[in-house]
Amino acid sequence: MTASTDERVCTSDVVVDDNAPQTFTLEQKWQSSPDSWLLRFSLPPTVLDRRPHLGPDPNIPTCVSVFFDGTSAKTGEPKQLKKSYSPVSHPSAKGSFDLLVKAYPPRPGGGVGAYICDVAPGDAIVAKLKAERIVHGSPVISRRWKRVGLVAGGTGVAPLVQIMRLILDDAEDSTTVHLLSINRREEDILMREELDRLAAIHPDRFSVTYSLTGDETPADWKGERGRGSVEMAREALPPPADADGSTMIFVCGKDGFVETWGGLVTRGPPKTPGGKGPKVQGPLLGILREAGYDASEVYKY
Repeated sequence: MTASTDERVCTSDVVVDDNAPQTFTLEQKWQSSPDSWLLRFSLPPTVLDRRPHLGPDPNIPTCVSVFFDGTSAKTGEPKQLKKSYSPVSHPSAKGSFDLLVKAYPPRPGGGVGAYICDVAPGDAIVAKLKAERIVHGSPVISRRWKRVGLVAGGTGVAPLVQIMRLILDDAEDSTTVHLLSINRREEDILMREELDRLAAIHPDRFSVTYSLTGDETPADWKGERGRGSVEMAREALPPPADADGSTMIFVCGKDGFVETWGGLVTRGPPKTPGGKGPKVQGPLLGILREAGYDASEVYKY
């Protein structure tokens, strides 16, 4: 879908609020793994007329919903689909934002990722800014905890990279960050060069641990192995802190991955008929519960 096919998208001579879909033109793209791309989209005049960055607050994480003319998973009929993506660039980035996208094969009810990855520089997508994500009562990330752990499964690293940047780029924030990135193969590790660069720049504040789950993991692999365990959590993440407010563990990945580490994220009653209800954290289960964390110390994407 392009801007010209969506009558809801406003042009630069119209005042647009953040809840309205807008067009974002692709500036550049780089292949990040065999099936993933890093894509840089420029901000349209409808945003730049009000501020230089994507979201209203340059210190709060951002997320966009991307629209795609696909097909219904239930009926196979044409249907407008949407999928959420968190930029991997800092929320204060001026004039553009970067998305890390995996090109899952097109299927009924899906295919948004493949569509985005196929966009050519100069072409545009239609997306809208999502509401701020409230993490245990507040959208604020920087200077909130002493220790932060990040558990990423595959492309689930994307929202966590934004959290990492907010903390590490704040010179007055002394929070330490520990990332555990879990992937099937070594070539599937996303943004590895950038993660290793940040670890080298911030040796006292940021550490990264990699784990591979594939059967073909080479014998000389020096990282962790497996999808997760209590032992891995204790090795790679900050320890539980008796719910004293000093520690937070974020988990992001596919539903099964999040369930393994912290239990399923559920949904409350829908606000409109036929719509989806708001996400609910649900009880803390899985590896993190077994490792001794309190529900107040864990946030599941």
